[in-house]
Amino acid sequence: MSKKIFSRAFLLAVCLVLSFPAINWSADEVLPQPPVAKKIAKELTLHGLTRSDEYYWLNQRENPEVIAYLQAENSYTDAVMKPTAQLRETLYKEMVGRMQQTDMSVLYFENGYWYYTSYEKGKDYPVYCRKKKSLKGAEQVMLDGNLMAKGTTYFNIGSFAVSPDNSTLAYSVDNVSRRQYRICFRSLKTGREYPEEIKMTAGDMAWAKDSRTVFYPLIDPGTLRSFQVNRHLLGTPADRDATVYVEKDETFDVRIGLSRSRQYLLLSSSSTLSNEYRFLDASRPDGEFKLFQERVRGLEYSVDHLNGRFFILTNDGAVNFKLMETAPEKTDRGSWTELIAHRPDVLLQGFELFNNYLVLSERRAGLTRIRVIPWGEKEGYSLDFP
Repeated sequence: MSKKIFSRAFLLAVCLVLSFPAINWSADEVLPQPPVAKKIAKELTLHGLTRSDEYYWLNQRENPEVIAYLQAENSYTDAVMKPTAQLRETLYKEMVGRMQQTDMSVLYFENGYWYYTSYEKGKDYPVYCRKKKSLKGAEQVMLDGNLMAKGTTYFNIGSFAVSPDNSTLAYSVDNVSRRQYRICFRSLKTGREYPEEIKMTAGDMAWAKDSRTVFYPLIDPGTLRSFQVNRHLLGTPADRDATVYVEKDETFDVRIGLSRSRQYLLLSSSSTLSNEYRFLDASRPDGEFKLFQERVRGLEYSVDHLNGRFFILTNDGAVNFKLMETAPEKTDRGSWTELIAHRPDVLLQGFELFNNYLVLSERRAGLTRIRVIPWGEKEGYSLDFP
């Protein structure tokens, strides 16, 4: 489903709910019988407790019996809902008719190009584009989801990243609807695809400054947990990729990204109650990631970098969070200094760094507000939302 236009499947699901009371069967019609899944005894023991799950066998996605049962469920649903076919079509057309189907995202300028996403009427997928230097320049289509989705039963573009020299696009695609993304590479000069493909990834990636090295997280096929970060050299087979980090704690998953300054690669390990970051100079992709602050149960923090400083959003002694800063040479929490203090009546939800401004997302009295603080000032101002 695209970000802008609801998928037909989603709208039909809404229609089913709205139209269910309107199902009318004639007296001579025979109601279909729902399929019944067989029961297979299965005992599961966890934390010293044993429970029985007679339908555990249904988690075998490739089992022909499971597939046959799901097909029977779909056939039963189609038969039961058949009397509402016309009503559902009417509702679907009305909903779609109220949407602005031809649309474009807000444009943003980065590294010499204007980037934006467009949507076309009657089509389901986004088109990612850019223009060089000026909005009057020629449009370059980087990814056309509508063309790429042809012939697939499921299609979703996860994310994309352009190399620092603007010549290569790394992007991720899921064709199985299980967040099992494969990363592909496309030349933005010729439009040709690189031969290598990286499978079973979490979908995100980050370029080093050399425009040849890409970092990405792998996922576990069973749990879909992102547990490992690898390093790929453009133009080489994926099976040669080096492993740079493995998260052994199954309650944590990993992510990789770039700092706002584009100076550092940031590798995060996160669980429900704790975070741990590592960082690496993006101009030294073969180097070792350095620990920012070791994990402590209950200590939550997130990191970004700009203008020679690291900024840290943390709950360290601050249930509503506070914003700290530190130098790259001293990143343990004993070296952090306070920039935005903890406030008992304001939840500090997040922050963004810009060349001239610090922007905060805050929640006060249940309402979210955006506060803009020019560097060098203390209070700044809040954006007005009438």
